[in-house]
Amino acid sequence: MDQLAGVIRRSFRRKSNKRGSIHGASASEDRSIPTDQKTLVLSGGQSFFEYLVVVSLKKNYDGNYAPQITYQFPKLENILHFQKDEEERLLNAIPLFCFPDGNTWAPLKEYTSETFSFVLTNIDSSRKFGYCRRLLPAGNGSRSPEVYCIISSLGCFGLFAKILDEVEKRREIATALIYPFMQGLREATFPAPGKTVKIKSFIPESGTEIIELTRPLDCRLEHIDFKTLLQCLNSQIILHIFASVVLERRVILVARDLSILSECIHAVVALLYPFAWEHTYIPVLPHVLIDTVSCPAPFIVGVQNQFLSHILDQPMEEVLLVDLCKGELIQKVGDEEKILPPKLQEQIRISLDDYQQITKTTPEINTAVSKTFMQFFMKVMGHYTSHLQEINVGKFTFQEKAFLKAIHSKTIRRFLKCFVKTQMFSIFIEAQQNKSTQNVYFQQKVKEFNEQRKPERK
Repeated sequence: MDQLAGVIRRSFRRKSNKRGSIHGASASEDRSIPTDQKTLVLSGGQSFFEYLVVVSLKKNYDGNYAPQITYQFPKLENILHFQKDEEERLLNAIPLFCFPDGNTWAPLKEYTSETFSFVLTNIDSSRKFGYCRRLLPAGNGSRSPEVYCIISSLGCFGLFAKILDEVEKRREIATALIYPFMQGLREATFPAPGKTVKIKSFIPESGTEIIELTRPLDCRLEHIDFKTLLQCLNSQIILHIFASVVLERRVILVARDLSILSECIHAVVALLYPFAWEHTYIPVLPHVLIDTVSCPAPFIVGVQNQFLSHILDQPMEEVLLVDLCKGELIQKVGDEEKILPPKLQEQIRISLDDYQQITKTTPEINTAVSKTFMQFFMKVMGHYTSHLQEINVGKFTFQEKAFLKAIHSKTIRRFLKCFVKTQMFSIFIEAQQNKSTQNVYFQQKVKEFNEQRKPERK
């Protein structure tokens, strides 16, 4: 187990070679999606998932329970040797993330099923999502929970949560009903944004059912639930977290429930749009990887609160530690309130306070929160397009000094002087220099924003 944990640690520590590049992937790539699949993911046409695994708890010789994969669909077949090695490495890691609680389990008579997700990073720095439903198998007497985990390169939590609902529904009747359903899903095509795919599935006594799976129109937000984050934390703490991650610091979120933990971690990362978190990113940190928090590199990790004492015992450098259950800061660096420009920080705070008081649906909250933080980036660096100078046909260079000098506000300029040194900014600018098609939505919004500001400058 310790050897496996060491392998996993290395896979999550995505080392940077130099400013503007990532080990194993070019800086202009979106590492959340493999390069050859980007167009398919954005337009649809890709398979829903790679495989489904069932992870169960098995008692060891020492009397403790350890998670093991007891079923896999489909099996690893007809793939190249190096691909098989990579897949087996990932498969070996999955049980740790399905039961990150360690060996603290004992048979139960009752257990409320919960849904959560985790992220695995490949050698090429692409990411795979694990969508999990942990439940108690049907039966009498005490028994151990098990996890149904779907591995996919697609980030779409809401859609996969619905798929897991169908999996659990069939599990309650008979395990054998799950696999025909998953086979039908495997043969279906992942829909384009806003589109629906229909899956036929037979259930005894109910007959053939038609299951409709609809993908959100705005695919930027299909893996996100900001509502949970707003319910757990007040606006001031959310701003502390945002300020920390935007300067690529170390952040730890603590919660009891895996679902809350993973939802909030994904939401925090989504606040950075159009930028992407380029460092260690573990929504649910397995107990055996607790020492990851002593790493001096930037990270965002989620930890169950039963391991908080273990976290506090680690030799951590400057870190922001947040308790999602109590809605309070456990530990902070101390300068979080001074990182963001005060006026813009206050605007975000007022907006977040409004969202917490007004009853809205999750999609409405997601859209509103995303817009608020995207507007922040447009206000502080929306003028970047004016400082991309063409040096060759289709090739541009970024004039950083002129970009900073163009800002009249001292507080915004002070923030930008720190922000331009981050890896996420360097990678974003490199993509713009190469006229990448990434972040087209943001580019369009920046164009509209700058057009609106023209009359103000006259």
